[in-house]
Amino acid sequence: MVELEPEGRALQQIQERGYADKYRADGQPIHLIGVEFSREQRAVVGFKVETG
Repeated sequence: MVELEPEGRALQQIQERGYADKYRADGQPIHLIGVEFSREQRAVVGFKVETG
């Protein structure tokens, strides 16, 4: 939620915690999708996608 973390942090958090690491050995493309929500607006306020 953007009220708890700075904007743009969702994808960075996925990368830092290594959530996709266990799937990298499969040789398939991996898509990381960071979605940011707003508690105030009750909606998605941002997203970022990275393919690797």
